[in-house]
Amino acid sequence: MLVIWGRINSHNVKKVMWGAIECGLAYERREMGGSFGYTPEYLAKNPNRLVPMIEDGEVAVWESNAILRYLAAAHAPALWPADPAARAMGDQWMDWQFLYADAQRDAFLGCVRGGKDGSDPVVAKSAETCAALMAMLDDRLARTPFLTGTAFGIADIPMGTYAHTWFSLPIERPSLPHVEAWMDRLRQRPGFQTIAAVPFT
Repeated sequence: MLVIWGRINSHNVKKVMWGAIECGLAYERREMGGSFGYTPEYLAKNPNRLVPMIEDGEVAVWESNAILRYLAAAHAPALWPADPAARAMGDQWMDWQFLYADAQRDAFLGCVRGGKDGSDPVVAKSAETCAALMAMLDDRLARTPFLTGTAFGIADIPMGTYAHTWFSLPIERPSLPHVEAWMDRLRQRPGFQTIAAVPFT
């Protein structure tokens, strides 16, 4: 059985849980990171002192988006296009998600961990930066229903996880009709419903 190491309220752990469900894989999640700390055995396989990491038989993989690519390639190739151009189109949005995550950090920490809202200057600045990035995502989704193209794929999981947080924070958001329609499509997926049910704190 697939083992997912990581605390459940980590965005990156949620991404991997969602990916495992989309790949039709049963998994066991084991606590690691945050208040749970890191064991020497874990660090021997993942020296980054970060979560998540997976163990799939004898294979250990860390870095959440690398894990998603591995899971699709090994267990659900339809979720990661074989055509190099189509694959690159999805991959670029998976990597872009880390830029977005940096922009959202202050809004997330301020609202979820600090009890603030969009009236806080630091939160407001973070939200403004996020809005500009989300406008880029909206433009992309005006042309295809998913970041992978015409069908759902692993490229939708990273930003789908962070967009769920974006729509949950007490901040002002511009109208982003294509992102909102995309989120409506993602909300129908069992994997999304699993991670959406996890409290942020």
